[in-house]
This record gives sequence, structure tokens and C-alpha cells, in this order.
Amino acid sequence: MTTTPTTTGVTDASPPPRDSVPAAERLPAHRLVARATGTYIARIQPQYLSDTSAAVAELARLRRGAGKRAHQVQGLWGVGGTEELARLLDDQEGFFRPEYAEEAVFLATTLWALHQQSSRDKGMHDRRQNLGGAVRTLIRLKGASGEDEEDSPLRKRLVRVGTAESLDSVAVRLREIVLLLRGAREPLDYARLAGQLYRWQHRPDRAGVQREWGREFHLAAASAARRAKSASDGETGDAIDRTLAPDEEFGGYAAGE
Repeated sequence: MTTTPTTTGVTDASPPPRDSVPAAERLPAHRLVARATGTYIARIQPQYLSDTSAAVAELARLRRGAGKRAHQVQGLWGVGGTEELARLLDDQEGFFRPEYAEEAVFLATTLWALHQQSSRDKGMHDRRQNLGGAVRTLIRLKGASGEDEEDSPLRKRLVRVGTAESLDSVAVRLREIVLLLRGAREPLDYARLAGQLYRWQHRPDRAGVQREWGREFHLAAASAARRAKSASDGETGDAIDRTLAPDEEFGGYAAGE
């Protein structure tokens, strides 16, 4: 009698194919980019603040890429969160435009390294402060108020970022803003910025990102007005408008517009 070999247990032990993971369990692309950036900086920033030699050397390398494109600085390939991004992408089947993700992570982490330069007592990556809010804070630190804020050269710099037509222009204009933020020791959420930069590169999403930057700027004014009213009423107000804080996945409101 002929017997058929059993394969019981062999098939069950095989891992399921990647594309069997339900779509609902896959993170949106911009959140993966934000997570890679946030995870990397969260690991390196405390080391830099404690003056760890390896972290100091890594930030010095990263600063050479600030305001540039990933392919322009071959010495930084595999540095600055791109390896963290590769690990995350390895678990995501059918990821949309990985080259956009690499550019976004590279630009955000190198700008953070420039921002953090020579500051050992305060981390310049702070999830509570977005780009528009940081620019508005910077304007007020310069002494502007009321209508002067709308006419401020700093506001015009933010507008120039929003109206840029190429990633090269965005990179250069963001670098200019980051240098000013560094001088004022005003932090920025680089994880959120990375997610926005990923979406900006996808033309249908660009207008949504531009609206976010403008909305951040104007909501920061409303937040300041609420804090001023709380202070006049004798209340203790939050230093940060929590409605602007990113969610647990580093996402932003209006993400994916």
C-alpha cells in the first residue's frame, strides 16, 4: 500500500507572507517617516547632551549635510536615521516612494544636528513645538507684536518655505530658519517636520502641508492670546498649546490632506 507523507506541522511553522498583514495594521507612510526620525533623535540627543564622544562626532558629521539632499553627501549614507527607516520599511509591504522617505529623514535629522550644535543643556528636538509655532515664537522673541508680526521678515521666511517649488529650495530655506532658531535656543519637532517633508514631495499632498504650516503659525497666535488672558485672570496657563501636540505616532492634524 502506498502511503502519502504527512506534512502536518511543517506548513503551520512557515511564517505568513508579508502581504498577509492586514492593511489596517500598516502605518501610513508619513508616520513611518516621522517615527524613524523621532526614534533616531530620541536615542542620539540624550547622548549628545551628556557629551558622549560618539554622539558628538555623529552630529558633527550630520551637520555637513544640513540644507543638502541625501545623494549630495555620500559620506552620510546610512547615517542619521536612514538605517532606522530601513528597519521600519522592511516590515511594510508596498511602501509608497521610499526615496521620498529617505530625503525627508535625511533633511530633518541633519537640520536637527545643525540646530543642536553647541547646546548641551537643552534638546532642540521637542515634540511640542511645530514649525509655524516656532517661527511665531521667534518673531515675538525679536520684540514684534500685533501687526508687526504679519510684516516680520521671519514670517516671510516661513512663507518662502511654503511657496518653494523644489526640495532643494525647501532645504536651503529651512536651514536659514533653523540657524535663527538655534540662535534663540527655540526647539522644533523634527519628527513632525520629517513627516510633513515626506508628504510635501508628493505633489497631491503638497497643498495640505503648506496649509498646515500656515495654520500652525496662526494657531500659535491664538494660543499666545489665551495664555495672556489666563495670566491676566491669575490662572497658570500651559506654555504650549496642546492642540498642536502630535499624537502618539508623531502624526499631525490634517495629515494626508
